[in-house]
Amino acid sequence: MSEQTAQRRVGAPRRLGVLKTYKLFVGGKFPRSESGRVYEVVDAKGEWLANAPLSSRKDARDAVAAARKAFPGWSGATAYNRGQVLFRVAEMVEGRRAQFTSEVAAAEGLSAARASAQVDAAIDRIVWYAGWTDKIAQIAGGPNPVAGPFLNVSTPEPTGVVAVLAPQRSSLLGLISVLGPVLAGGGTAVLVASERAPLPALSFAEVLATSDVPGGVVNLLSGRTAELAAPLAAHRDVDALDLTGACGDPELVRELEVAAAENLKRVHRPRAGAGNGDAEDWAADPGTGRLLAFLETKTVWHPRGD
Repeated sequence: MSEQTAQRRVGAPRRLGVLKTYKLFVGGKFPRSESGRVYEVVDAKGEWLANAPLSSRKDARDAVAAARKAFPGWSGATAYNRGQVLFRVAEMVEGRRAQFTSEVAAAEGLSAARASAQVDAAIDRIVWYAGWTDKIAQIAGGPNPVAGPFLNVSTPEPTGVVAVLAPQRSSLLGLISVLGPVLAGGGTAVLVASERAPLPALSFAEVLATSDVPGGVVNLLSGRTAELAAPLAAHRDVDALDLTGACGDPELVRELEVAAAENLKRVHRPRAGAGNGDAEDWAADPGTGRLLAFLETKTVWHPRGD
């Protein structure tokens, strides 16, 4: 006899499930949206899943301030340490694999097997970027040949605060694929989750909070992509912008590029032919393109003395 059947026979009240309250992730904390707004998130069949925070421009500004505050510590950490922290994130996702599989399946309308494969690929992608943290300098820097009595050495450094618009359809693997390279290179992020499927991203914030990622290194917002992207593109304390999640709207992309150009941001768009960013094969070998997209090169000259 099942416990549920036994409860019915003895007249015990049926237990009500506890609905999850999703919140933003800013500065290592879980605030509600400053506006108090939420919006309904539905599954692939149009059935209600949860209410997600509808972030405001004030939330976006708070997230930028938190990312800027965290930047010196994260960029100043050793590459090896950043790799350890990212590997710890992979461990935490592995421990909550069943939860993420369920959320990805509902968000993207996938079978359990396909959703499980997506989660496995996401975990592997975190490990991929964890392994690159102390190898980036080897492919993006080094001594340069100089015709003179000088030493000339170039080293990569993080651009700074990066606003990342996550892919709209790949709710976890795509999100990690655009966030991972920013963190591996030493940058801090303001991440705008998929507007249509934000729940796996909001759960991923719980992983970040319980791993070793310092507060403010990743700040996660949910809501209307266009509403949040505009102030981030114009914000003078944002150093770079990843437009992946906006590429389904060419007019929005043009507006964001113009706003970013006014304050000299570095802007990354998906490669030609990638359509709205979700046409990319997120499970494929990501290469080093995104790793290098948000790095600057510092070159030091020094006399040889011979």
